Amino acid sequence: MTEEQFEAMKEKMEQAKRVKRKRTYKWKAAAAAAAAAVTVMLMPNVWPDAAYAMDGVPFVGNLVNTVSFQSFRYEDERNRAEIAVDKIAVSETDMQQKESLETSAEEINAEIERITDEIVNEFNKNLEQEQGRQDIVVKTELLQTTDQYFTLKLICYQGAGSGAEWDFFYTIDLNTGERIALKELFSDGADYIGAISENIKLQMAERMAQDENAFYWLDYEKVPEWSFTAITDETSFYVNEDGNIVICFNEGDVAPMYMGCVEFVIAPEVLTDIRK
Repeated sequence: MTEEQFEAMKEKMEQAKRVKRKRTYKWKAAAAAAAAAVTVMLMPNVWPDAAYAMDGVPFVGNLVNTVSFQSFRYEDERNRAEIAVDKIAVSETDMQQKESLETSAEEINAEIERITDEIVNEFNKNLEQEQGRQDIVVKTELLQTTDQYFTLKLICYQGAGSGAEWDFFYTIDLNTGERIALKELFSDGADYIGAISENIKLQMAERMAQDENAFYWLDYEKVPEWSFTAITDETSFYVNEDGNIVICFNEGDVAPMYMGCVEFVIAPEVLTDIRK
């Protein structure tokens, strides 16, 4: 790659990262507003040609389940939209943590609804203005959970020439009914950020050594500010079926956009003595 080509690539990626940061900020702002309005009764937005269903799936640990909330498909010569979003429902039982579960479910449902509505409204606006081509996908996925944790994943994809995906993870502690933050999985004062970050760097190096097509912003001399240094308390995560913590990054966060959304499973021995 010539210096001129590299500078062009660098500018294109910076532009993509600016767009991603702008959209992420807007969605986080919407999520914050949703958190302040969790007591509002949620009603589904049904668009033309949309299907609305309330077909439940098997209960997770007999405490919560997911039900179809918004289902919508649209396609023409230049535009395509696919929406398949579930919401969390709490079972009708007299468990001690039911109130906390209901609050957590309402908060998460409100966030998902607002994010979905924002993407769909942008799609409809571009549709009316006949601006180029666009492709959107918004869907939820129930991840494998443990007896203690329930995680719902929201997948958001927007394409217009090139595409980008953003994933959101919502994890509930079924013992307390509360949404959990990463720090709550560790003992007070534990340096979990350092331990996890160093392990991720090792995994990045190993992946690049094993696969010539794999690339991460690790000690990246050409653009040092892109280099991955450490996670934060805001970094996305979930707990997989083996009880291991999985750290998640969106496109462009720690690697070129072609790498997509990437995940790193943190082995139990990395967190010995600091994991609750």
